[in-house]
Amino acid sequence: MSFRMLNRAVMLRRTTLAAAMTMGLAGVAFAQSTTGTIFGQAEAGETVTVTSSTGISRSATVDTSGRYRISNLPLGTYSVVLQKDGATVDSRKDVAITVNAGTEVTFAAAANAQALASVTVTANALPAIDVSSVDSRTVITSQDLERLPLGRSAEAIALLAPGVVQGSGYFAGQKAGSPVVSFGGSSVSENAYYINGYNTTDPLSNLGGIGLPYGAIDQQEIYTGGYSAMYGRSDGGVISQVGKRGTNEWHFGGQIMWSPKFLAEDPKDALFPNQALPNGDEYTDSSLPGTKYRSRKGNTKWNTTYDLYVGGPLIKDKLFFFVAAEAEKEQGTSTSSATSAQPANTNYKYSVPKYYVKLDWNINDSNILELTGISNKTEYSGVKYAYDYETGKTGEFIGNDTSTKTGSDIWVGKYTSYITDNLTFSATYGQNRAIDYSNVPGIDPSLVYLSSPTNQDPAITGGNPIYNGNTILYVKDPNAHNKTHGLRLDLEYKLGDHTLAAGIDNMHYTATDEGQQVSGPAYAWLYGHTSRPNNPLSAGQGVGAPGGDGYYVRKYVFTTTTSMSVDQKAQYLEDRWQINDKFLLNLGIRNDQFTNYNSAGKAYVDNNNQWAPRLGFSWDVFGDSSFKVFGNLGRYYLALPNSVAIRGASASTFTYEYFTYSGIDANGNPTGLTPLGPGPVSTNGEYGQAPDAKTVTASNLKSQYQDEAILGFSKMLGTDWVFGAKGTVRKLQTAIDDVCDMDPLINKAVAQGIDPDSVNLPNGCLIFNPGENNSFLLAKVDGSGYEKVNMSTKDWGFSTGAKRKYYALDLFLEHPFDGKWQARVDYTFSRSYGNTEGQVLSTIGQDDISKTQDWDSAPLMVNSNGVLSNDRTHQLKAYGSYMVSPEWMVSGALRVMSGAPKACLGYYGPDETDPTTGYGSAYRWCGGKPSTLGTIGHLPWQKIVDLGVTYRPAFADNKLAFSLNVFNVFNERKPTVLEATYEDSPFTVSNAYGTTQYQTTPRYARFAVSYDF
Repeated sequence: MSFRMLNRAVMLRRTTLAAAMTMGLAGVAFAQSTTGTIFGQAEAGETVTVTSSTGISRSATVDTSGRYRISNLPLGTYSVVLQKDGATVDSRKDVAITVNAGTEVTFAAAANAQALASVTVTANALPAIDVSSVDSRTVITSQDLERLPLGRSAEAIALLAPGVVQGSGYFAGQKAGSPVVSFGGSSVSENAYYINGYNTTDPLSNLGGIGLPYGAIDQQEIYTGGYSAMYGRSDGGVISQVGKRGTNEWHFGGQIMWSPKFLAEDPKDALFPNQALPNGDEYTDSSLPGTKYRSRKGNTKWNTTYDLYVGGPLIKDKLFFFVAAEAEKEQGTSTSSATSAQPANTNYKYSVPKYYVKLDWNINDSNILELTGISNKTEYSGVKYAYDYETGKTGEFIGNDTSTKTGSDIWVGKYTSYITDNLTFSATYGQNRAIDYSNVPGIDPSLVYLSSPTNQDPAITGGNPIYNGNTILYVKDPNAHNKTHGLRLDLEYKLGDHTLAAGIDNMHYTATDEGQQVSGPAYAWLYGHTSRPNNPLSAGQGVGAPGGDGYYVRKYVFTTTTSMSVDQKAQYLEDRWQINDKFLLNLGIRNDQFTNYNSAGKAYVDNNNQWAPRLGFSWDVFGDSSFKVFGNLGRYYLALPNSVAIRGASASTFTYEYFTYSGIDANGNPTGLTPLGPGPVSTNGEYGQAPDAKTVTASNLKSQYQDEAILGFSKMLGTDWVFGAKGTVRKLQTAIDDVCDMDPLINKAVAQGIDPDSVNLPNGCLIFNPGENNSFLLAKVDGSGYEKVNMSTKDWGFSTGAKRKYYALDLFLEHPFDGKWQARVDYTFSRSYGNTEGQVLSTIGQDDISKTQDWDSAPLMVNSNGVLSNDRTHQLKAYGSYMVSPEWMVSGALRVMSGAPKACLGYYGPDETDPTTGYGSAYRWCGGKPSTLGTIGHLPWQKIVDLGVTYRPAFADNKLAFSLNVFNVFNERKPTVLEATYEDSPFTVSNAYGTTQYQTTPRYARFAVSYDF
């Protein structure tokens, strides 16, 4: 679906240290669980009993092969006791478990033990490799978060994992202004977020998700592939957080963090490019090249955060609580570009209150009830003051920025019943009420938004653009909100060498009054200029040439507000088969069903019987957990989020009307208008009509899905180090997008013998699977039913279908934390290539999920096969910490990676035409030459160094801590996104092309004082 530049203007054995070894290739397959496992070997017939710090106790009998396994244990520390004939013969104390990981406790010497005192051991050795896992993930614990210099978000933590890169700056997550990430070449909307087992992904568009207060995070898992059939709806990655819980000991504390303005650097100024142009081409405004495009002087920000927590027993061994609250406030200044509707300095403020409440009730040893409450909101406000680019001075107040309030209130309940030692049942139910509110305080509804006023005719303005103070292009319905509820039931049964699991995983999403419209009187004026005034601006739409000096204006109307809902259901079966002492096989199958409904409650997508097989293995090569070879094959289906109904399955208006003008009034409105075309024209046929739910999508539409293969190993290097390697191959098998060129469909209908006058022909875009044979229904005019039209790739004019492939080699070397120091280094060589990024389009920041301008017509996909936007060929990541003394610790993190491919989008072919009509500078041509992504080069390498130092004075018993973290120490400010649209009209190069839109966050520092008791 067409997306114009305008949209961007507003945009050894596992022990207490087990968690350290899970950073990388370890992890069990239950991707969004909140529990862990203790397993090991002992003499057959003996009994192993584990008891947690909260009084939970579970037992298992060692089987005939000498193995035991106790799963679904809540996170915490455990004592593990071995008994023979009722007498205790061995034990381990302070055994910490890691979420979804197997912690190995083996009693090799138990057969010869006579008394507990002779063999009692407190866990303090370095952990061995987790041979009970088959997936690929990184686990970061609360201890890691205390030691390492990290940004305070789930995404910042996720960037520690190999193959995870920050997405385009055009996209923001659930927390306003927060970044989103790409896993393994997938687009930024293809990930899933969980807290305590409940899906907290953005319920509208799947961009980002809700996270916990930083101090409430017990562990965060970052899944980069290979997870269990128990979970799905992601073909990118998974970020799963587990919150802290109360124990039999009281704990409380707090933290104050301050990132001061005086230690924050400004971003770099951005200039209008001044480059040699192809013969015959001109810049839209010849006076701008080399001048300042965007001033960033004084664009610093500062931040203050307060954290408090308390947890403990309400009833010892029975009822526990943990409460955490966080209040974050960020302030700063941002200067808009010289081409904005009204250049301004915006003094902005973010307020981000969060809380987390956890109640745990041990009803008895066999039944546990957990209740979780989470609130994460972001409030934004801003005040705008006029900025003069000629003088560099800030002027008078001109209005308020759009005030927003987004975020969620989430409640989750989980019940676990250990029916027998071998049979466990759990039920999880949750609700998410998400707010998506915005308004513009004091906006004058009579003032029209003016786009590119620098393109106003200087013969009228005298070279001084006329502004009117309306700096807000789009507004939302103040009632916009989302609701989600979900239920999952899981049953696990241990039968000999098999651990069998089955369950259901259901989610329902409802969105109300989502979308947007143009501010003011619901239209905007877009000023333009062409260097060839005698050429038609859009001949295919009947829009003629402006003549004269080439100045013209467009009246822009855009309205998309609607409501919709989605049902997502799934069932799964899984078998963890311990074939022998060394080999584990994980077999699973999942069936997903996705149904999307429009505002009338009619289903426009209904996908069933989507079978996703999963096969994984783990080989303990030497049988001592020192060398593991593992692998995984899996298929992963991705659902369409609610936002697909916006501009897809519901009514929308998106029109331009072209004029020349003879004057401009004091509010910037053009006067003396002369039409250049037939009236309002719509590239995609969006004139406010509601499409038929049965005709808007292919009747045989398939969900997007991806196949993945992983093979790797991890091996002990001596007693202190681990190294390993992993190869990953991902192939996108089916994608979903929309196609908007209806002439091929009409031609095929006629060829099939359908009278075009007998059916309602589509005048908008249709959702389909690029590269598949798609069937579409056309409603008969007489209401008697539908005609079916079958369309192949060739029928549409495409030369190939959707392609996205990713391959990577990950290498790592790690020294787990041993009480003194830790270090880890990851290197990833990868390639992401094809013609389809996924559900979004990073080159222009288009977040119309599965409705990008790609695939709208065949000409738009010419020269599309190459590297993709999230490709980073080389990535080097390193982090670690060192205890200089009992009181002092230093830490650091390094990220080095090659840059993203540059993009250039222009008019089509050497003659610079617009064959799709109305798309203008959207083709993969640049100055009349083919422009596959990356052929004009890549952005600069990124080299980010973060350092930290922490002081814990002995006089405070190490409970008081002072820390200083410095981020981007060398103040690298490299561009991360460049403007990709080459031309404003044929042979007329946009002055903004190649300007820096986003860049690396400049250097800043953060002080912190914390107390933990």
